[in-house]
Amino acid sequence: MREYSNLKSGIMITFISKYSNIFAQLIINSVLARLLMPADFGIIAVITVFISFFNMLGDMGIGPAIIQNKSLDENEISDIFKFSIIGSIVIAIGFYFFSYFIAYFYNDKIYIRLGGLLSFSVLFSICNIVPNAILYKAQKFKQVGIINIIVNVIVGTLTISLAFKGFSYYSLVFDSILKSLFIFVLCFMACKLKISKGYSYGSIKKIKNYSSFQFLFNFINYFTRNLDNILIGKFLGASTLGYYDKSYKLMLYPVQNLTNVITPVLHPVLSEYQNQKDIIYETYIKVIKVLAYLGIFISVYCFFSANEIIRIMYGTNWDASIPIFRILSVTIVIQMVLSSIGSIFQATGYVNKLFSTGVVSAIFTVSAIVTGIMNRSLIILSLGLVIAFILNFIQCFYVLITHVFEKSFISFLLQLKNILIIGVLMVGGYILISKIVINNMLVSAIFKFIIGTITYAIGLYITKEYRLLKKIILRK
Repeated sequence: MREYSNLKSGIMITFISKYSNIFAQLIINSVLARLLMPADFGIIAVITVFISFFNMLGDMGIGPAIIQNKSLDENEISDIFKFSIIGSIVIAIGFYFFSYFIAYFYNDKIYIRLGGLLSFSVLFSICNIVPNAILYKAQKFKQVGIINIIVNVIVGTLTISLAFKGFSYYSLVFDSILKSLFIFVLCFMACKLKISKGYSYGSIKKIKNYSSFQFLFNFINYFTRNLDNILIGKFLGASTLGYYDKSYKLMLYPVQNLTNVITPVLHPVLSEYQNQKDIIYETYIKVIKVLAYLGIFISVYCFFSANEIIRIMYGTNWDASIPIFRILSVTIVIQMVLSSIGSIFQATGYVNKLFSTGVVSAIFTVSAIVTGIMNRSLIILSLGLVIAFILNFIQCFYVLITHVFEKSFISFLLQLKNILIIGVLMVGGYILISKIVINNMLVSAIFKFIIGTITYAIGLYITKEYRLLKKIILRK
């Protein structure tokens, strides 16, 4: 099947570029961590949260809308690009003035100066939305990957040299500005966007309905994803937030770095078949199973190895994060599968369903967070998030399977039954070795990994699911 071949090729290219970037960033950040003070990173981290928000405002759902709409001609894309340029200027200026509020809220005038500089980062990031979307629409994943690797290495090296010369957090500021600038310039050159004369609002009207629902979903999702940190920091204190943040980000690491090589490819490839839902459904089921097979192993391993993972990564001072991480690790498999669903709503043109399921998901998630805050307990909050993610999985996939694909939800769930069988076998294996105590954390983590791998392999063999994985991996 051509769509499967394109998907597999795109995922492989994105995987290589993604992990090349991660490797480069690990080296660069390791050097910077030895040159800069934690306070330097903290100052930039605060303002980065707001940069993400303003970049989201500037996106307006335009990127996915361009990928989805196959009838847009060069003049119409040119008009959309002009519109995004105007929007980028307005939003960048808005970010600069908003930096005065940030300075007032944190009682530090440095944020005004940083806001003025980083407004250029906002400007170029929004300018790149259309060129980046054009490249993804043309499925030029390799070019996007190469651009990101080149920029990260070159700018990262420059950032290190600035840090060496004592520029402190300004080196991180220039890092953000230069990356957004160079990525925009290179993507603009690569996409060969032709700027036509004049301007017509008709092109914006053409994608308005689609992009509006996409923007509303992004807006709700942003606040849902950041509300826990805001409320924990406000009502439970900075140290409590530190324990939670370390646990959550560590749990999220496999979710982001495994699914982010798949989800950017799903929409551009599958949108080619937006009027052939059966093709999208058959391909997507394979994607879900791959994500679920990876996720169930990671979830169970992290749950039973929480002590080892936290102590190896952070040390004994972070032991309070262990129970939080253990509970949140249950959601890894759920989040890995859920992370792909947005691309399918986009590819099938049902962004209104993406928005409506996003609203319901926000209600579940916010309720869990507020309940935990009211009880002043991170354990209750974490358990609430597990329940929220389970409910989100049920309601999101129910809408997708029954309303979009018009198939049986029960039949869909039955296709995933073997994942539960494999998970149960892994749990059984860990229970059998629970009496074995190994004091060395690294040796214990390796031992549990081996036990998990053995029981996982047994599960794949018993359920015969290894055949599907072999077919997916080896298929040309």
